[in-house]
Amino acid sequence: MKFRRLIFANLFRKKIRLILTIGSFAIALVLFMFLAVVKSAFSRGTEIAGADRLVITNRIGLIQTMPIAYRDKILTIPGVKAVTHNNWFGGVYVEEKNFFPQFAIDVENHRQVMSELVVPEDQWQNFVKDRQGAVVGARTAQRFGWKVGDRIPIKDSLYGTNSTWDFNLDGIYHSDKPGGDESQFWFQWKYFDERVPSFIKSQIGWYVLKLDSPDDAVRVAKAIDGKFANSSTETKTETESAFAAGFAKQFGNIEFLILTIGSVVFFTLLLVTGNTMAISVRERTAELAVLKAIGFTDRSVLFLVLAESMVIALVGGALGLILAAGAIPGVGAALNGLLPPLILSKLTLGLGLSFALLVGAASGLLPGIGAMRMRVVNALRRV
Repeated sequence: MKFRRLIFANLFRKKIRLILTIGSFAIALVLFMFLAVVKSAFSRGTEIAGADRLVITNRIGLIQTMPIAYRDKILTIPGVKAVTHNNWFGGVYVEEKNFFPQFAIDVENHRQVMSELVVPEDQWQNFVKDRQGAVVGARTAQRFGWKVGDRIPIKDSLYGTNSTWDFNLDGIYHSDKPGGDESQFWFQWKYFDERVPSFIKSQIGWYVLKLDSPDDAVRVAKAIDGKFANSSTETKTETESAFAAGFAKQFGNIEFLILTIGSVVFFTLLLVTGNTMAISVRERTAELAVLKAIGFTDRSVLFLVLAESMVIALVGGALGLILAAGAIPGVGAALNGLLPPLILSKLTLGLGLSFALLVGAASGLLPGIGAMRMRVVNALRRV
């Protein structure tokens, strides 16, 4: 680029201002990236949900249970390939801050429905044979330093037994889908049903079923809810993606909140960078007039101003991405599983860099157009 020396000479004319502007850009981009990964975390469940799966909950709400007897009735509906069920446990491991999802699962049918959550065959067989066995996701195992063979004590905090349940860690599962949930802790529903109070026995939290074809989803959902209509426990059946989206909405309108904060970040950064470029152009009125006088075209002057703004955006953006790549994993670990995994993907990094360049172009455009339209005689007269 033949104007490189001229561009960098102008940028370093006010070093303190340049450093502060780049710093503002970097911090704003870190915030933008954090908002992007949080939005991605909450929407990931809908993105990777199985198109051929339905979730059945109590019509009143997720915390209300349903009879285990519903399972055989659901299997009679045409289009249903397999059914499994889960119960939320909600126990405490050592300290309450050590949160991770714990489920009592239907060992016989779980893998037929949730086939993307993979457990080595030998570990799964050990789990099936062990009444007190457990399987944990790779992310949670790594978080606590667990390995197969460990004894895991979890205190019941939900069902009133006031006791510690000891589990043998028989297996560690991985998700074969990028970004899949590897934070869950599973144990056998039959062991759960033996120990809970009588009012919860033979009751399950929700069913998950696999369809013969995703095209059957609407018909099967209506058939299930129709079968249990006007019963003492009516059901609500929806696709897994709709269930995941509804679960995320319990945290509030995350998408609207992120969009609002992101817009504020964008316009604040636009004003800060635009103001810097406007001041820079105003300070160099005479120099720009001289450049025009010696033959620089209007387009060349516009290019110079835009190039300075884009360099600030590129350097500030790159610094912000580096800071985000280092900070976001630490923030995710500090949240102790209170949010879904915060994953800074290549796509998100690309989005962040594009955002930085967009702001750089927009903030340099108006000052650049002003410099381009400036008449040499009028500019020299103002000096």
